[in-house]
Amino acid sequence: MTRLVSAAAIALGLATAPAFSFDIESMSEDERATFREEIRAYLLENPEVLMEAIGVLENRQAEQQVADDQAMVENNANALLDDGYSLVVGNPEGDVTIVEFVDYRCGYCRKAFPEVNALVEEDGNIRLIYKEFPILGPESLTSSKFAIATNLVAGEEAYARMHDELMNLRANATEEVLARLADDMGLDSAAILAAMDDPEVERQIAENHALGQALQISGTPTFVFGDQMVRGYVPIDAMKEIVEELRGEG
Repeated sequence: MTRLVSAAAIALGLATAPAFSFDIESMSEDERATFREEIRAYLLENPEVLMEAIGVLENRQAEQQVADDQAMVENNANALLDDGYSLVVGNPEGDVTIVEFVDYRCGYCRKAFPEVNALVEEDGNIRLIYKEFPILGPESLTSSKFAIATNLVAGEEAYARMHDELMNLRANATEEVLARLADDMGLDSAAILAAMDDPEVERQIAENHALGQALQISGTPTFVFGDQMVRGYVPIDAMKEIVEELRGEG
């Protein structure tokens, strides 16, 4: 039993401690075979050891992911926070900044939309930056181009209104549908449609895609809270907790 426990301890150590030193090469073939059998037998009798090792590994991987995300956010801070063209809403002087990479055709972006708005309105001291990140096909791209073109033609206030309308749009995002939407908002739909071909529209989308690649973002929504990156939908209560942590209130 002593040899059995010892072998299992070595197995757990190998799985959970990079600095563990064990020279298996010094063993004879018979010793290696015995060693393997002892480890196998112990793990079959005590599978919780494997779960413990897996838990330690997952924790380490999660910690490393957080550290990697923080480094990526720091290295791309200017592009995230001050690109000169992304839509900024909420309090422009807020003490907490949230960046959201969004696709207008993304179901989870739409689910998050009212909750993000509620957070910003209730808090009153959050700066929210939207990054156009169309990745879900032609209608996503058309929607983002139309939104950016609205900004070029009619300014940021109209852009913010258009963003809200596009997040709530349930019809197919064809140019005809978008033109009617702009007309209903009292905007110049013809001018906006023409501006969709402006090289500036393509530049902004290309830069956002390059930024997303640099941050290893592959889906929407993706949030950046301060130096923390959160991939996927986040309920409002969880967002509030993150904001409190950033302020040192948690």
